[in-house]
Amino acid sequence: MDLKNPTHHIDRVVQPPQEVAKNRLRLTTTIEAIRYLANQGMAFRGDDESHDSFNRGNFIELVKAFARMNEEVEKVVLQNAPLNAQYISHKIQKEILNIYANKVRKRIRDEIGEDGKFCILVDEALDDSKKEQMAIIIRFVSCDGHIRERFFDIVSVHDTNSSTLKSDICKVFSKHSLLVSNMRGQGYDGASNMRGEWSGLQALFLNDCPYAYYIHCFAHRLQLALNAAAKEVGLVWRFFSMLNNIVNFVGASAKRHSELKLTRQAEIEDLLAAGRLGTGKGANQIRCLQRPGTTRWGSHFSSIRSLIDLFGATKTLLKDISHNGPTSQFRGEAEGIKISMLSFDFVFALNLLDKTMGFTDFLCQELQRKSQDIVSALNLVASTKMELDELRNNGWDDFIHSVRLFCEKHEISMPDMGTRHTMGTGRSCQQKDCITVEHYYHMDVFNEVIDYQLGELNTRFPYETVELLRLSSSLDPRDAFKRFNIDDIYTLADKFYPEDFTTTELQALNQQLGFYKIDMDHNPTFKNLDSIPILLERLVETRLAQTYYLIDRVIRLVLTLPVSTATTE
Repeated sequence: MDLKNPTHHIDRVVQPPQEVAKNRLRLTTTIEAIRYLANQGMAFRGDDESHDSFNRGNFIELVKAFARMNEEVEKVVLQNAPLNAQYISHKIQKEILNIYANKVRKRIRDEIGEDGKFCILVDEALDDSKKEQMAIIIRFVSCDGHIRERFFDIVSVHDTNSSTLKSDICKVFSKHSLLVSNMRGQGYDGASNMRGEWSGLQALFLNDCPYAYYIHCFAHRLQLALNAAAKEVGLVWRFFSMLNNIVNFVGASAKRHSELKLTRQAEIEDLLAAGRLGTGKGANQIRCLQRPGTTRWGSHFSSIRSLIDLFGATKTLLKDISHNGPTSQFRGEAEGIKISMLSFDFVFALNLLDKTMGFTDFLCQELQRKSQDIVSALNLVASTKMELDELRNNGWDDFIHSVRLFCEKHEISMPDMGTRHTMGTGRSCQQKDCITVEHYYHMDVFNEVIDYQLGELNTRFPYETVELLRLSSSLDPRDAFKRFNIDDIYTLADKFYPEDFTTTELQALNQQLGFYKIDMDHNPTFKNLDSIPILLERLVETRLAQTYYLIDRVIRLVLTLPVSTATTE
C-alpha cells in the first residue's frame, strides 16, 4: 500500500468514492422511506412484491416515488442497484427499524432521567400468528412538567402467568437501566394474572416496591363489574346468550333487517295515529338491533335498549318467519328464538338489566369524559352504589310492576308469583325448602344481580385507592384552589410516598404549603386553572417549581398515576 498516494489505499481500491456515494444515496433513500412509513404507522410489505406487480407494497412504491422525483436517486435504486446492495430486503428493513427503536427507547430513557419516577402500563394481545405479545408503556412527567405516555417495548412471551410477565418486564428494565424501586404506579386490565391481590402482576411488583400503586381505568373497571355480574347469575348469562342469538338471527340478513325496520315503522305509525306517542325533532327514529361487543360490556346496554324499543317489531318478524320461512329448518329456528324471547325469564332479565345497567351506563359514560376530575369520579362511583343499594332495598315493587306492564303490552304469560317455585325438572310438591316464584325472582335473581354489581364495584375501588385519589384531589387548582388542604397534602406525602420525602423534607413541605397557597391566591398567572397538569406547567414556566420544589415533587408523583380523568391526563 502506497502511503504517499491516498488513491491507492485499500478502501479506495475495494470501493471507489463514486460507489461509496451511490451506496450512501441508496441507503439514505431506504432509511427515509422506512422513517416515513414508521411515523405514519403504515404497512411496509405488499401482497405481491414481484417486478411485474402493479403494486409492490408501500415500501417499494415509496422508493419508486423518490426515484421519480430525483434523477440521481433513480440511477442508484431498485433495478439500477447491484443485486447484492439494493437495501430493500425485509431483513434490511427490520434492522433499520430496530436501530430506530433503540434510538427512541434511549430518548425516552433520557427523558425519564436517572432518578425519575415512572408508571408502567401493560397489556397482552395475540399477534396474527397467535403468539402472545406484551406491550409495555411508560408514563412519567418530563422535566418541563408535561405528562408523557411513551410506547416503550413489545415483548413476545411464552405464557401469560404473572411471574413470567414480571420476569420479562424486569429484563426490559435492566437492559435500559430502569429501577423497579423508582416505579410509582401500575396500570393493567382486570384479568386475575394482572390484578390478583396475592399472586397477580401488580402484587409481585408491590413486593419489590410498595409505592408502585395499582390504579386501573375507572370505565374499564365498570365493564368488568358488569361482566362478573353476568357470569355469576345463571339466568343473566342465559339471557345474554339468547340476546346474541336474536341479534345474529335478525341481523344476519339484509332482507330481515329491512323487514324489521318496515315493521317498526308501521308500529310507530299506528301508535302515532292512536295518540300514544309524542312527536318532535329526533323522536321516533327507526333504530336497528345493536350487536353487543365482546370486550366492552357497556355496549350490552345499547343492545338491551334497542331490543326493548324493537321488541314488538322483532316479535312480529320472528312470528312471520316461523310461519312463512323458506325452509323447515329456518322456520324452526325462528320459532325457537321467538319462544325463548317471549319467556318470562328472558323478559324479566331484559327489564332488570335495563334498570341496573342504566345506572352503571351513565357512570361509565361520565367516567370516560375528558373533562372529568378525580373527586367527581369518586362521587359518581359512590352515587351509583347508593342508587343500586336503594333499588335493592326498596325498588322491587315498582320494578315487578313495570315487568307486569311489559308482559301485558306484549301478551307474555306471567307466572303466579304466589305459587311454589319448581327447581329443575322436579314437581314443586316434591321439593324440600319450597319457595314461591316471587321469592325466587326477588331474592335469587333481582337481589343477586345487584349484590354482585355492588360487590364488584367495592372490590375494584378499594379503600386505599380511593383515599389516595381523594388526597391527590387537594392539589386541584379549580375554583380558586377550593379543594386545597394542607393536612391532606401532607398526609398524601407522608403516608403514600415515604420513600420520596425525608422527615426533614416533610416538615419543610408543611411550611412551603402555607406560602404556596398565598402565592397562588395573589398571582394572576394561576387564575382560572382547570387541571393539575396545567398547574404544574405554570409552576415550571414561572420557575416557582424551584421555589416550591417539594410541592413540585408531590404533583409529579400524583401525575404519574394512571388515572383516566382530566385531573391526571
